[in-house]
Amino acid sequence: MAYKTKRTKEVAKLHDTEKTYDLLEAVELLQKCPPTKFDQTLEISMHLGVDPRKADQMVRGTMTLPHGTGQKNTVLVIAKGDSLKAAEEAGADYVGHEEYLKKIKDGWLDFDTLVVTPDMMREIGKLGKILGPRGLMPTPKAGTVTTDVAKAIKDIKAGKVEYKVDKNSVINNAVGKLSFNPKQLLENIKQLIQSIIRAKPSSSKGTYVKSFTLSSTMGPGCKINLRELPI
Repeated sequence: MAYKTKRTKEVAKLHDTEKTYDLLEAVELLQKCPPTKFDQTLEISMHLGVDPRKADQMVRGTMTLPHGTGQKNTVLVIAKGDSLKAAEEAGADYVGHEEYLKKIKDGWLDFDTLVVTPDMMREIGKLGKILGPRGLMPTPKAGTVTTDVAKAIKDIKAGKVEYKVDKNSVINNAVGKLSFNPKQLLENIKQLIQSIIRAKPSSSKGTYVKSFTLSSTMGPGCKINLRELPI
């Protein structure tokens, strides 16, 4: 029999595995769980009624959370000319060209988001095997391949997130830190849900949202009453 820690036992007293919670109930429950030594991330898990193997049922998009993610997003910009100065002024953490292409090739990946100008994509494409598996490959859809690098950086720093359904038809995304107040978390959650709902493929039939779970890094997964969602 697996040993249960004191914290696990306390969480079990708070969380009913058979219950479906309202969003506010779930947020407050997760905030009541015994604290950890770090500020936990709150995350949604949304099971959709789509088949991601079909190109016309892929669900993906970007949006900016009203209150940000609470996470520091380190941005690398690879560009030339005037775009380099614009990136520096907009607050990019790393800005350059050939030196960063070489560093990435040598295994350096100390950044969260890569923003590039369209003329750089030919060179970036050569690094696909390094960047792709780590989710760092820039794309026009995500707004990370752009001529307006300043806007891209400001959006990212403000809390822009990208969501994408995985092979199991699930979207997992962070919606803030557990230290946020409940109102901020609810606004972030609802805005992300609405964006995912708007991204519903026209070819998707039947139930679009099959289940929805809210959890924290070290907390339980709370099943959410679907009637509570802004859909």
